[in-house]
Amino acid sequence: MSLVDIGVNLTNAAFDHDRPLVIERAIAAGVGTMILTGTTVDTSQAAQVLARHYPGTLYSTAGVHPHDVRHCDAATASHLRELSIHPEVVAIGECGLDYNRDYSPRPEQEYWFEAQLQLACELKLPLFLHERDAHQRFLEILQPYRSQLTAAVVHCFTGNAEELKAYLDWDLHIGITGWLCDERRGLHLQELVAQIPLDRLMLETDAPYLTPRTLRPKPKGGRNEPAFLPQVLQTVASAIAKPVEEVAQATTATAYQFFQLPPDKNNSG
Repeated sequence: MSLVDIGVNLTNAAFDHDRPLVIERAIAAGVGTMILTGTTVDTSQAAQVLARHYPGTLYSTAGVHPHDVRHCDAATASHLRELSIHPEVVAIGECGLDYNRDYSPRPEQEYWFEAQLQLACELKLPLFLHERDAHQRFLEILQPYRSQLTAAVVHCFTGNAEELKAYLDWDLHIGITGWLCDERRGLHLQELVAQIPLDRLMLETDAPYLTPRTLRPKPKGGRNEPAFLPQVLQTVASAIAKPVEEVAQATTATAYQFFQLPPDKNNSG
């Protein structure tokens, strides 16, 4: 069994003391491919450099998270475009809108979301998307570009049935995290996940965040890491009443197709 973690913040300072061991543990746990999330120009560059040292195992995205767009400047788009030339970079993002915390002003979030949409269309790269409490405005900005995009995934989906239907109707992919494993706030997702076709479903940890609450024993310090992705897999498989192996193979194949990864590492069963 070989899994793909489509969203891991491996450049986060939480991994500074043991990053190589985290990667080793992930591989040992069956997570053979990891997509490192870029959230600023600096972290996107760091992710690309790290991925270059683990060819065929690590890949990266290049983008600016809505929390961080307040730091963007006239050179940001050029920096992201230059980063995207590297073969390790397989998507634009994490980008989108976050009206929940508003760490960046909403007009700036919207401007830079659209700028990264334009970049993805120009470079013909898939999009790694973030949306929180901004569903309608998110769709309004995305709509003019959807037909030009190669593919897009709504990362860490936690929304309701209406929102999920809208994303699926727009032919978007859906990323599911350990939020699903949370008995306090993830139960509605366990009902919704069965509505996601397996060729649109992908798995992610969003490590070091969103540690699955089903994990036993609980990790010291509560840090999530890609080795815990099988917990998400098991919860998804249980929720949709399908064998773990079938869900693993399908979500891995979907991720390889979405990110256009080299086929030699694809899961054959």
